[in-house]
Amino acid sequence: MPRSRINGNFIDKTSSIVANILLRIIPTTSGEKRAFTYYRDGMSAQSEGNYAEALQNYYEATRPEIDPYDRSYILYNIGLIHTSNGEHTKALEYYFRALERNPFLPQAFNNMAVICHYRGEQAILQGDSEIAEAWSDQAAEYWKQAIALTPGNYIEAHNWLKITRRFEFE
Repeated sequence: MPRSRINGNFIDKTSSIVANILLRIIPTTSGEKRAFTYYRDGMSAQSEGNYAEALQNYYEATRPEIDPYDRSYILYNIGLIHTSNGEHTKALEYYFRALERNPFLPQAFNNMAVICHYRGEQAILQGDSEIAEAWSDQAAEYWKQAIALTPGNYIEAHNWLKITRRFEFE
């Protein structure tokens, strides 16, 4: 049974009903409807912490989804799950793929920066300052892009860039 039919609380049930009505009245192809259903079920599973089910639904959603903008959010969410699972290389791959389709996803740039910053911190702990510096520089580049897209957001990243003198603000 699709997840959209087993949501337990009132808000989830109401959202599912509204989404089903919208799917019937908005002119979309059957592929787009299928993609949306898988995406919605993936989001529901992800919010419950059922990452394996969420990934399965997101992968299914990528098959019929042809719109680059919608596809970017599916790929972004796949990246989120891989990040949560500690699979940083896979996560970076999916964030890159999302950004290829939609270069205006500041949250993807931010998450990539967080991964790079983490890897830089790990390199410091291992005593490899050269690698740490390279990862930190890469984190800075991604944070600059996130901040450029959404000025006023990512305050902690902004402060880190300022403190480490990786970005001069006017």
